Amino acid sequence: MTAKTKHADTAHAPVREFEPEFIINLKKIFEEMIVFNQVLGLRITQIAPEQVRAQIAMKPELVGHFAYNRLHGGVISASLDAMGGLAVMAAIGARHMDEPPMQRLHRFAKLGTIDLRIDYLRPGIGELFELRAEVMRLGSRVASTRMEFLGADGKLLSTGSGAYILS
Repeated sequence: MTAKTKHADTAHAPVREFEPEFIINLKKIFEEMIVFNQVLGLRITQIAPEQVRAQIAMKPELVGHFAYNRLHGGVISASLDAMGGLAVMAAIGARHMDEPPMQRLHRFAKLGTIDLRIDYLRPGIGELFELRAEVMRLGSRVASTRMEFLGADGKLLSTGSGAYILS
């Protein structure tokens, strides 16, 4: 996934940067108001209309296999699901740049996961993990996403795809 990816349904509109107010409040929603994201330790590192990124630091509460200090698969799945949702939030925000930031943030109230697929490619062993997500298609009622879970060395550990209901 690259930030330069253009999609058929967004190629006609120039991509603009988000206002600081939008980014600050979206981070607050994602990192503070969605309490489970606090449990996971998800921290946003980038919010752009075409891609979102975050990190998770390994901690004892996230271990799934004690002998190998391996990340629990449920942490990977839940994190990629959250990132798919964040990517949809960014895409919705970009679609409605004509509205004030706070008005756009209220558009996320009914967002929910309707389908999720995770492929575990390698064990999640390490101290820090990077997550990336982008929207492949943003329809009027459903959005489709693609997500990646990487080790600190950039090696792809898991991939995901999801569908999210918008209204």
